[in-house]
Amino acid sequence: MGQSSVRGEGTRRSVPHARDSGWDESLYGDEGEGAAAGTRTRGRGARKRGAGSRPGDERTGDRGGQGGGDGRTSRRRGGSRRRAKKNGKRRIFRWVAVTLSLLILGTAGAGYLYYQHLNGNIRSGGRSGGESGVKRTAPNALGDTPLNILLIGSDSRSDPKNVALGGGKDLTQQKPLADVQMLLHVSADRKHASVVSIPRDTIVPIPECKDPKSDETFAPTTNRPINETLGRGGPGCTLTTWETITGVYIDHWMMIDFAGVVAMADEVGGVPVCVKTGVHDRSTRQQKGGSGLKLPEGTTEVKGKQALQWLRTRHAFGSDQNRAKAQHMYMNGMVKKLQEQNAWTDTGRLMGLAETATKALQVSDEIGTVAKLFELSMQLKNVKLDRLTTATVPTAAWSQDQNKLVMVEQSADKMWSMLREDIAFDKNGDPAGAKPTASASAKPKGPAAGAPDTLDVTVINGTAGSGQMSVDGRAGSMADALEDKGFTRAEAAQTTEPRKDTVVKYPKADGEQGKADALSVAEALGLPASAVRADANAETLTLVIGADWRQGTTYEKPKTEAGDLPEGADVKTADQKGCMDVYSVYRWDGKS
Repeated sequence: MGQSSVRGEGTRRSVPHARDSGWDESLYGDEGEGAAAGTRTRGRGARKRGAGSRPGDERTGDRGGQGGGDGRTSRRRGGSRRRAKKNGKRRIFRWVAVTLSLLILGTAGAGYLYYQHLNGNIRSGGRSGGESGVKRTAPNALGDTPLNILLIGSDSRSDPKNVALGGGKDLTQQKPLADVQMLLHVSADRKHASVVSIPRDTIVPIPECKDPKSDETFAPTTNRPINETLGRGGPGCTLTTWETITGVYIDHWMMIDFAGVVAMADEVGGVPVCVKTGVHDRSTRQQKGGSGLKLPEGTTEVKGKQALQWLRTRHAFGSDQNRAKAQHMYMNGMVKKLQEQNAWTDTGRLMGLAETATKALQVSDEIGTVAKLFELSMQLKNVKLDRLTTATVPTAAWSQDQNKLVMVEQSADKMWSMLREDIAFDKNGDPAGAKPTASASAKPKGPAAGAPDTLDVTVINGTAGSGQMSVDGRAGSMADALEDKGFTRAEAAQTTEPRKDTVVKYPKADGEQGKADALSVAEALGLPASAVRADANAETLTLVIGADWRQGTTYEKPKTEAGDLPEGADVKTADQKGCMDVYSVYRWDGKS
């Protein structure tokens, strides 16, 4: 018995300390075990009371034998008081533990419900509205790929809030226009980001698109402005159009309307913008309309309706190109404000932004949850302000309508190439930080390419692209070059297909095998993987020699350095200060 008591004493010594900290053993353990512990405790007390007594023998009383009954009664009363006190403590600890449990469960439940609430705010839709043939960029040697997001500003009046903010009660049934379009490119290493805009009235080739809501199919066109893409199949059609123009695979789209702009500006507490003189964008005798923007000279943190007016101002800034520049200033100001507010690490700011952003934005399905949106926002967390560069594609007046624009092809092609090749728009990167070369890039996964002598390859002369004269015999000479490399079934076509860039197309129905075969042709000629395209209309592997490859049989990629952007691109990094020029008619003295 003595040995048993000693063992019990050793194993239970820490229990009182745990209970002092609020741990009630009877709540979590077996009642029998608790009773045994109590018995052993009383046994320990009996051993201390008399050296000559047998352990736990309470019948002998004191060694002197006097007052034995009273002693036992006293001990019982003392024990009862101690037990009552202990039971009281246990009831308190039990109450505390139960309360804490309910609080923890309640908090977890509330957190889950709030998360579901945020997810319920999000409106999403399909990523693309048609077929561009552009494929996702292959990962580099480190397994990383760039991230491309199309940012769209809609002028939809379907919501009464948007009518109240932007006017146009007679426009509620009209299809929306995408008056703001910016492609955000975040580099594979997440160290730099580039934003490029196409002005809303720029005439572009729009591919066939299908409206996911009405199932209406829109035929391709070449003479409509890019802002009409939103009404020809939703944001997915706008994305497909951008992919067709740029050759850049776009991962996601995000769209915001008038009310969303106001809500986001208010959430961040205002966005800093600047004008060189006071501005009032209003109706004039020569030009009706205007955004209503009225700001004094210098920097103002715009929010609410003023933020929307800033983004919509065109006449006071002189042109659509300058409006894009003002939009870039606004975007840079918002990113700077978020970084100053530690928005990526401050829980309070995150919750406020999450609530507002999930209501303000519509997004493509792949990022249609809070978790995905947060993960996406984290991609910009480490981009420094001097490595966030905004630019606008250079344009010229359209020959058929001076109020419309067309892109300056050579300048645009250079910018799209930089995006495809993940070349920074800024010059502020570390020159010592060499990027993985094409030869070091990770090999794409998928089936092996067929043997060269088993592949039918059609070669087409497209050197007349970009307004240049066609190079006679170009298809034949390149077919001969392919034969020399083992593609013995290569043949020159008698047709032409003028285009600015060289591509290797494969039938979309051939899937991954077709892609592998096309990549083998590209690799044999020194073409980059980005030149490979899936084409629903292609019947066989087709090499189209574009205007960018007018001589030689091995493709030499044009050398472009970081920051080497064309003239007229209105380039600016987020850390640079500057103010918008105001067209003289709309200048305001700050008084009237």
